[in-house]
Amino acid sequence: MALIQANFTSSCLKRPVRFNAVIPADSMFGPPGAAQEQKPLKTVYLLHGYSGSCSYWFTDSVLSAIAQRTGLAIIMANDENHFYVDDMRRLDLYGEHIGRELVEYTRSIFPLSSKREDTIIAGVSMGGYGAIRNGLKYNDTFGHIVGISPALVYDGAGAAPEGSGSGIHRGYFEMVFGDLSKVMESDMNPAVLAKKILDTGGPVPNLYFATGFNDMLVFTARKLHKELEAIGFPHFYEEGPGSHEGAFFEPHMLAGLERCGLEKRPEFRNPFWVDAQEK
Repeated sequence: MALIQANFTSSCLKRPVRFNAVIPADSMFGPPGAAQEQKPLKTVYLLHGYSGSCSYWFTDSVLSAIAQRTGLAIIMANDENHFYVDDMRRLDLYGEHIGRELVEYTRSIFPLSSKREDTIIAGVSMGGYGAIRNGLKYNDTFGHIVGISPALVYDGAGAAPEGSGSGIHRGYFEMVFGDLSKVMESDMNPAVLAKKILDTGGPVPNLYFATGFNDMLVFTARKLHKELEAIGFPHFYEEGPGSHEGAFFEPHMLAGLERCGLEKRPEFRNPFWVDAQEK
């Protein structure tokens, strides 16, 4: 497994940006003889939460294990607390960067599959929202969406207090989502994007999202679930014990990825290890 830290110049953001990657490599304990057939890798584009960065995931042993066991490449994006949506006033196109540019660039330098069904977008909290929103908006690119404890804060952003003492206030939401009086009817709202997919007959991503019972974001997740049910958009939503924390994020991220049709690699035996029963 190769752990990579990379930079490239983004035309969407008009500056150098960074990302991290986990690219599977053959096990040193694989079968002897001819090298295994190399196939384009299934890939997950993984989005961090608010106040995080692509480095949040870099040493995560659970996701590293997934890469080794399944052959799944993991691309960890950076967002700068912008909820992975386009800022049209500054022309910082965070959404297009995630939904198109980063995918195209990483496919050009790594042996990644270009198939929609092999391409996953996933995230937690702010990244959970970014995964759902951009997975639906760029549904020609992503075949699977995994949103864990998604921060669906566009719903109710118009009621946020004025002020500058906190990063979460009305001015911040206006910077992120634009005109808050129109946000519910815009493509910032995943329900709007889901309905557009159904109305136009576009490809429907395999959508999974989950939230903890004690998470303050559970109410907006339930609302999105009901909205998707009402329009008949296929998805799988579940809740479980826990709050907005890693103890909930990790097992449900694994559960979501397992729903993406991943095939486990064969488990090869370490030739240097001798079973005690064979001694």
